[in-house]
Amino acid sequence: MLKFLSFLVVFVLSFSFLANRADATSIASASVVARIDISQQKMRVYVNGAKAYVWRISSGRKGYWTPRGSYRPGLMKRMHYSKKYYNSPMPWSIFFKGGYAIHGTNAIKRLGRPASHGCIRLHPSAARRLYSLMRRNKGRSRIVITN
Repeated sequence: MLKFLSFLVVFVLSFSFLANRADATSIASASVVARIDISQQKMRVYVNGAKAYVWRISSGRKGYWTPRGSYRPGLMKRMHYSKKYYNSPMPWSIFFKGGYAIHGTNAIKRLGRPASHGCIRLHPSAARRLYSLMRRNKGRSRIVITN
């Protein structure tokens, strides 16, 4: 009986490990879409068509335009420093059109309202998560900016 119980425990634990591994594999092979609604100052992230995250953003403030459209992620850098705006840090940068990027910000209190020079700002932890998802799924990722 003890041998059977030991076998059963090992079998269940092995199955659990494989199930978790399958989940990680499916996320890694997922299609990722970041939908940014400028009027709501929110980003909704979909993985394989299912909503996975909703985050507050900051887009271009008065006098600065955030481009609308559908883009593929371009250059991706863990840390980038703006050549145009005072060497400002842009952690977890995902460039999508020229110098425009989605990136982390330290101006967390400004998230939820326009505050940038045109980029899409996110909380650093959200930017890191999005960066990771898009890095693993770069050929199957889209950035869609509306309103």
